Amino acid sequence: MNKLQQLIATALCGATLLSGASQAAERELKVYNWFDYITPETLTKFKQDSGIKLTYDIFDTNEALEAKLLTGNSGYDLVVPSNVFLAKQVEAGVFQKLDRSKLPNWQHLDPQLMKLIEANDPGNQFAVPYMYGTVLIGFNPDKVKAALGDNAPVNSWDLIFKEENISKLKQCGVALLDSPSEILPIALHYLGLPPNSQEPADYAKAEALLSKVRPYVRYFHSSKYMSDIANGEICVAVGYSGSFSQAANNAKQAKNGVTVDMRLPKEGAPIWFDLMAIPKDAKNIEEAHEFINFLLQPQVIAPISDFVGYPNPNKDATALVAESIRTNPNLYPTAEALKTLYTLEPLPRAAERARTRAWSKVKTGN
Repeated sequence: MNKLQQLIATALCGATLLSGASQAAERELKVYNWFDYITPETLTKFKQDSGIKLTYDIFDTNEALEAKLLTGNSGYDLVVPSNVFLAKQVEAGVFQKLDRSKLPNWQHLDPQLMKLIEANDPGNQFAVPYMYGTVLIGFNPDKVKAALGDNAPVNSWDLIFKEENISKLKQCGVALLDSPSEILPIALHYLGLPPNSQEPADYAKAEALLSKVRPYVRYFHSSKYMSDIANGEICVAVGYSGSFSQAANNAKQAKNGVTVDMRLPKEGAPIWFDLMAIPKDAKNIEEAHEFINFLLQPQVIAPISDFVGYPNPNKDATALVAESIRTNPNLYPTAEALKTLYTLEPLPRAAERARTRAWSKVKTGN
């Protein structure tokens, strides 16, 4: 009997170990984030610290993410939409509310930025900001100075919207984002109209402004400008803040004699956020909260900002971010500049149609 008891005890012990191993293996997390938007070291550290099996996939457009979310079976526990898309997705009921009790590091988030995000996520119930940026003016200082002299208004939308300025920049090349949801609000705001206007008459005014400067725009594209401005192919672009930071670094590394600078226009600009949210169909909710809370640590998020060239909304991480990024007011807006920034919001269908029509006319020149 003693031998039999020993065999049974050994078997039970083995079964317990197998059960424990099985339970450990069950801790997993599936994340869907933007391409090239985190450091490999961050993911390695999370896996080591938590013991969670991490599947980390990437996308390159909000539309690709939205297509997965709207099926109701995304297969992911944590996703990173931009703020305007998040607003539409919250309305469609694709996310679940966050459990703040599982996010003690929430305290590190900047209250002023969180207030801006409420335009897309009232009460900050569904999302946690990851990175943010603005749409601003990037330029080649030498070429702009050659075209417009020492007093070129690089810190103002006058550079783009005043014909006497942009006409002189035509030869060295001007590019705008191919994005009606970002360029038309900038034009509206410049005209003193609401950037999220729902009035068709307002879009007609923005269209008229853009049509006047259209002959001097070389092209509309949302990524080509990054390499072109770094190579000296164009001299001015309206684009994303971090993209100009990357372009400046690329030009330096290439040693091609090109300098890339940027300015946040004094009149104000759109501010955008990429936000972490948990889909309704997520299977690993505890782990999703754990990953969010991990990224909310100042010492974790700061190196990611260094890597991607974008500011993060963690007020206690700012001092840890590389000086070249955190002291650049065009990347990290000052408290004063933040007051001039505005978030973009989804439009009702009629206003969306008016905006789309206006953009089509601007681009075609008809």
